Amino acid sequence: MEQVFAPWRIDWIERPDKNEGIDGCVFCAFAADDDDREHNVVARSDHAFVLLNNYPYNPGHAMVIPHQHTGDYRDLDDATLTDHARLKQRTIEAMETGLRPAGFNAGLNLGGGAAGGSIDDHLHTHVVPRWEGDTNFMPVIAETSVIVEAVEDTYGRLREAFAEQDGATVPGDDRAVEFV
Repeated sequence: MEQVFAPWRIDWIERPDKNEGIDGCVFCAFAADDDDREHNVVARSDHAFVLLNNYPYNPGHAMVIPHQHTGDYRDLDDATLTDHARLKQRTIEAMETGLRPAGFNAGLNLGGGAAGGSIDDHLHTHVVPRWEGDTNFMPVIAETSVIVEAVEDTYGRLREAFAEQDGATVPGDDRAVEFV
C-alpha cells in the first residue's frame, strides 16, 4: 500500500466514534439531534438538512438529506421534494461562495448496494465540488485519494457561506444555519 502524508487527518482518526450509541438510521439520528457541529450538519430547512460527508471525494462533499426516512425517491411528497431541491440550490450557492469550485457533480444512489451507496434505506443527494485537475493518478494507480482540507475546516467555510444567504438564520455557534 502506498502512503500519503496527511497529518491533519489525525484528528479524524483519533476521534471518538461519532456513531456510537446510535440506534437505527444515522441520518434520522442526526436530523433529530441538535449537536449539529459534532455531526457536521451545516444547514437545515423544514424538510431536509445538509451533512458534510465524513469520507469526502473532494473538500466540501456534502449530502442533502430529506428528513423523511425512505429509500424510494417516489415516496417523497411535493413539499419535501421542493424543499430538498431548494436546499440543493442553496448548497451549490454556498459551495460557490465558500469554496469557489469550477463545477459540481450531484446525484443520488438509488437501488441499494447495486447503485453504489453505503446507506440505501435513507435517500440523500451527493453534491461534490470539482476543480480543474482535482483528479490525478493517485486514485487510478495507487487506489488512494488525497483530501487537501480537513472536514472541520470546510465546515466553517460552508457554514459562513450559508449564513450569508437571504433567509438564513444562525441560531448559535454549534448549530446549523437554518432556512424556514
